[in-house]
Amino acid sequence: MSEDTEDVSLTFEDENEPVKGKTVRQPVTVFFHLVFRIFAVLIFLLCGLIGGGFIINFIIIVLLLSMDFWACKNITGRLLVGLRWWNYVDEDGNSHWVFESRKGQRQSSVSVAESRIFWLSLVVTEVVWVIFVFTSIFSLSLKWFMVAAVGVILNGANLYGYVRCKMGSGAKIGNAAKSFLGQQVLSSMISKLSNSSNNASGGQTSK
Repeated sequence: MSEDTEDVSLTFEDENEPVKGKTVRQPVTVFFHLVFRIFAVLIFLLCGLIGGGFIINFIIIVLLLSMDFWACKNITGRLLVGLRWWNYVDEDGNSHWVFESRKGQRQSSVSVAESRIFWLSLVVTEVVWVIFVFTSIFSLSLKWFMVAAVGVILNGANLYGYVRCKMGSGAKIGNAAKSFLGQQVLSSMISKLSNSSNNASGGQTSK
């Protein structure tokens, strides 16, 4: 089964445009973007104090992660940052990945505060679940490793999908990475040349 990707413009004519600014204009959306992931992390950390056994905690955490995945993928990403990704299988059995984003003035109308909350929560949550994975490995706890792995996979899927929406095609992501690495290499070379010239001038002065 082959897979294709598609970048399209996301438009919803019946939506009211949020005004760009540093205030949170959609508190309910922000609440539902954060509540499931926060409770999943807290229950993972405090399950020993809460009690109820591994099975109960496992079911609760996976349900919270699943609700967070669905809400983030289908609702909060579209409302907070104007992005959406999804997948469908055509009649020939080919899988198509679609990455949608608002274009032009519609994208510029996204609230800065809401955008920061959206992206920071995605990145921070992914880092937290990765840390949980490693702590579970070091503690030789296979059952909690499985729970943390579910968190990494579900949150990571949304993070990857929205990065693709934000950056566009895979080629754009590759170009952005190459540009960043090129800037780092150039900055390092300039720093080394500057240090060597300072050392040389210092040596001549001492003579």
